[in-house]
Amino acid sequence: MTIIQTPHRGKFITLEGMDGAGKSTHIPNIIKILEARGLEVVSTREPGGTKLGEQLRTLLLHESMHPETETLLMFAARREHIANVIEPALARGAYVLSDRFTDATYAYQCGAKGVSSDKIKQLETWVQGDLQPDMTLLFDVPVEISLARLASAREPDKFERENAAFFDKLRQAYLTRAKENPARFHIIDANQALDKVKQSVEQFVSTI
Repeated sequence: MTIIQTPHRGKFITLEGMDGAGKSTHIPNIIKILEARGLEVVSTREPGGTKLGEQLRTLLLHESMHPETETLLMFAARREHIANVIEPALARGAYVLSDRFTDATYAYQCGAKGVSSDKIKQLETWVQGDLQPDMTLLFDVPVEISLARLASAREPDKFERENAAFFDKLRQAYLTRAKENPARFHIIDANQALDKVKQSVEQFVSTI
């Protein structure tokens, strides 16, 4: 009798933080760490991750719209992302590394823009079911550091052009999410020297 082995489900890792926190810088190193363990790694991002998602990303980052419209479009892109990228990869045993996921919606649209958390929760349940990241790395920096980094960066998108009050709400929303979900969140002090941040990232990734 032939026994068909079902692959173990993969792991879902997300990176979160304010614009300017430097999280994206560490994605190549995380991929390298995981691939060195013989794992398939799927690196993706939100909004985006699919052809439709990338088209919606352009609208979301550059077009002015009502915060609830923004939230609905975020979840529309997320549904495509989950169905076409995240779930298939996890099912075949791959590790999925996503630059942002639903925690960003709670931080940006709820915390900073005032969309009801109850409405976001309803959308989260509908779109994701019970899917949640296995690990979330939150790159945290003081607001003034984030703004200073953005000032010397490329042409900013609409979120990156927001004022200090917006960024303060954003940071507090992220820290609240981390406090509410301590089992999966790991807060990284991204205001340290790059080598120190890298060391912290490697330490957490090695545990998954």
